[in-house]
Amino acid sequence: MTLIQSRVALLLSLLSMVARGTPLHAQMSTPHLGAPAAPTFVIHRVTEVPRLEAFLASSAGAETSAVTDFRQREPGDGMPVSQGTTAYLSYDDANLYVVFVCRDDPTRVRANVSRRDDISHDDHVIVYLDTFHDRKRAYRFAVNPLGVQQDGILTDGQSEDLSFDAVWSAEGRMTDSGYVVRMAIPFRSLRFSNDSVQTWGIALGRAIRRENERAYWPQITKGRRGFVSQLGTLQGLAGISPGRNVQVNPYSVLARARILDEGIPGHVTQGDQRIGADAKLILRDAYTLDATANPDFSQVETDDPQVTLNQRFEVFFPEKRPFFLENAGFFETPVTLLFSRRIVDPAAGLRLTGKASGWAMGAFAMNDREPLPPGDPDAGRDAWIGVARLQRELGNQSTIGLLATDREFLQSAKADRMFSADGRWRAGKYWRVNAQLMRSESVQDGTRTSDWGALGEVSFNSRPFDYKGIYQEFGPAFSAPLGFVNRVGFRRTKQGADYTVRLKNGPVTTLGPAASVDAYWDHETGQLLDRDAAAEFVMQLRGNSKVLLNRHQSFERFEGTGFRPEATEAEVGTEWVKWLGLTASYIWGTAVNHEPAVGVAPSLAPARQAVVKVTLHPTSQLRLDQSYNYVGLWTSAGSRIVGETQFREKLNYQFTPLFSLRAIVDWIAIDADTTLSAEDARQRNLGVDLLLTYLAHPGTALFLGYTDRYQNLEILPGPPRDLAPSGSASMSVGRQLFVKASYLLRF
Repeated sequence: MTLIQSRVALLLSLLSMVARGTPLHAQMSTPHLGAPAAPTFVIHRVTEVPRLEAFLASSAGAETSAVTDFRQREPGDGMPVSQGTTAYLSYDDANLYVVFVCRDDPTRVRANVSRRDDISHDDHVIVYLDTFHDRKRAYRFAVNPLGVQQDGILTDGQSEDLSFDAVWSAEGRMTDSGYVVRMAIPFRSLRFSNDSVQTWGIALGRAIRRENERAYWPQITKGRRGFVSQLGTLQGLAGISPGRNVQVNPYSVLARARILDEGIPGHVTQGDQRIGADAKLILRDAYTLDATANPDFSQVETDDPQVTLNQRFEVFFPEKRPFFLENAGFFETPVTLLFSRRIVDPAAGLRLTGKASGWAMGAFAMNDREPLPPGDPDAGRDAWIGVARLQRELGNQSTIGLLATDREFLQSAKADRMFSADGRWRAGKYWRVNAQLMRSESVQDGTRTSDWGALGEVSFNSRPFDYKGIYQEFGPAFSAPLGFVNRVGFRRTKQGADYTVRLKNGPVTTLGPAASVDAYWDHETGQLLDRDAAAEFVMQLRGNSKVLLNRHQSFERFEGTGFRPEATEAEVGTEWVKWLGLTASYIWGTAVNHEPAVGVAPSLAPARQAVVKVTLHPTSQLRLDQSYNYVGLWTSAGSRIVGETQFREKLNYQFTPLFSLRAIVDWIAIDADTTLSAEDARQRNLGVDLLLTYLAHPGTALFLGYTDRYQNLEILPGPPRDLAPSGSASMSVGRQLFVKASYLLRF
């Protein structure tokens, strides 16, 4: 049996263990197995645009139809919403209108004037629209009580994608009895078929943060898999047409920078004047073609702090650049084989994405002017990158898909290719199976290497009990330079389960235990590399509060030696009052010193880690976020081996819903005993970021930004001139002032 045959046989065996006795074709041919018929809402056309003032005065027009039967999904599955909620729907030639009238004590409602999309910590109302009525994918539009918008895409089986941005309008007003919100969603901002009479999927929702409550019409229960598949049916839309959008989004950036050149050493001044444009064309209502020329792929938002000290493997920092975030879900696979941060500095590109008749596809091609870091033999050479993804839906929440990626270096015999097949199958009411088979190929100076990877995952989800089992392997020569695979040469199994008790009354909403065992073996020898056994207890309380206790007993083989680290974690978090959010965790135990000094063997050492995050809302327009991270290793005698402290202070002030100021101060300090650690004895880093933003709507914005980075360095006069550590972070190593403007044109 060949290697590929053995991998396929392994995955098929895993599938059959779960699906035995339940014919797969029967599942695929029964789209809503055991599900009640979706309720139907008939919407009416209006001749006059609904006004917020009419609903504030309780004089809604007779042409608007209402929904009142909202049912909880959390915390009390199926119970009526705790606060009276009515939604009114109507439409005209141009827009879909939804008005929510929400009863509540106005002093307890959580609402802030914040940046667009930043309403997750507020009360809000939501509309889901499945415009192709395929029960797989839906638009999501949400608004807080003060009219701040959030939009995204929800696809069953994937996490919610909030990178989607549409042009639509919303307004909200607090009242003596709660709040009222009005949405106007242009049909030209949506994609749907050209049929003269439309049938869509729809759900309306309300989130009440202080109660950990989410309620929906129709009832969407956690007792069934999937969310979009439970949407109701919207009928009555007639004589509307989807947007025939051609969009052009030109932008311009002017920047001046002063940076430290360590080769001199000394400071040099650089300038950047860049003009570029993005364009979007809708093809046959379902497909979107994006083109970009001389794009600005810089991220305006900085990365959140993460501890990277004493880590064995690469740490994941999520993508923040808008072009790559948009429609990223079309390229997702169970293993992250496309990690767009690997594309550093493209000059031009094309991307095609879309979904029709049960098929979803995505493809893009672009160049990268800086694919490799300095010091690599191929650094400075352009690379061309191509990616294609095709996925087919099979019945209810089941899919199969293919992915191919290719990176070709110009003027170099170097290439990296990846081929993958994956599938997701629903087996019965509670079971789901995911599987993926991968092959990588690399060419370097005429030498070709290749290897395989595989993933099999079985999960069981009922309302009280969840289970997941994973088998994963990567050969030692497996390589995914365009993905995020930070470890190869292993076989892995993981088993995990949790049980949740839900309480209808009292301060506690859910509680229950969880346990897992995660183990890695060497791919060739079968020798145990790592194992982690964890037991956890979690309790959720009202006010979005949480208490967690966790215990880890581990085994780790590092540089040929086996160690047995252990750790205990305690975490508390709360948003009990609307002006304060707090999360604090503390981990104590032992850990391996992965970066010992030269001549010193790795060893097991006492370890501590603390994380504190505090969010303050002194006013509805001002938000202050403070975060503190600390990690350290000590000797058995109590002296420090190495320690890292990170502190971030972040201020957001929203002058108006369109105009905001963001300020960030980052401080990082590392101290090490150089006789025991390979880290420098003393490192200090200070960062300052200021950003003024005017965001009229997605695509039309003006940014004015300033960044500065400081390190504890000084330039020795020489000769020769040299860099040396100093006592404080007083030297600027990277300072930049920039202006960025963009304008969205829609035809």
